[in-house]
Amino acid sequence: MDSVTGAVTHALGLVGALLTGAVAMAVTGRRNAAAGAPTGPPGRWIPYLGVLTFLPYVAMKLHWALGGTFAGVSGAEVLAQSERNGASGLWLTLERWGLDATVLMALVGILLLFCLIRPWGLRLPRWLPLTPALIGTATLVPYGLLGLGYLVLAQTGAVGISSGAFHSEDDTLLVAWIGYTAFSGYGVALLAATRWYWRRTRGHGGPTPLRRP
Repeated sequence: MDSVTGAVTHALGLVGALLTGAVAMAVTGRRNAAAGAPTGPPGRWIPYLGVLTFLPYVAMKLHWALGGTFAGVSGAEVLAQSERNGASGLWLTLERWGLDATVLMALVGILLLFCLIRPWGLRLPRWLPLTPALIGTATLVPYGLLGLGYLVLAQTGAVGISSGAFHSEDDTLLVAWIGYTAFSGYGVALLAATRWYWRRTRGHGGPTPLRRP
């Protein structure tokens, strides 16, 4: 298995490429608008950025739920750990069926991103998507970014990190990088989508009617 440092380097390179592409699309959109060329809906790339940052996390959790081994820990060990931690019967049943509850919650979060950006989301009462969006932004952005900051210190040896349920600190760091990158990336995407939706629907308490072409 590649070193954690190599995995982190590749992950940061991917995030940098995604952000560069997003900036390039935004600049192109402004130039096209200035030239009178047709453009797509503003912020249409935001949900896809959130999806891409979640993909490694979803893949890891599903791999465990399906009985695979990752970072030295098998799916059976993950299930046993959930039982020791007092997980609900429904949570454990889903894991035994090869489903992970956190993956299902991630899918709901991704649906919220698209709801905030796509035209069909504008037809909902304004408070309906904004309530979970504001709560998610207020919790996930600081949680993810502070977690990444701590992992940088742990990676450089400035602070220690407990191996916890894993067999080594390297395995713990690998899983932690995947998790915190997913939640911080999603949190930033949710913040951007919420800001876009807030500005688009400002002054509208109810559903926003779609304009006829």
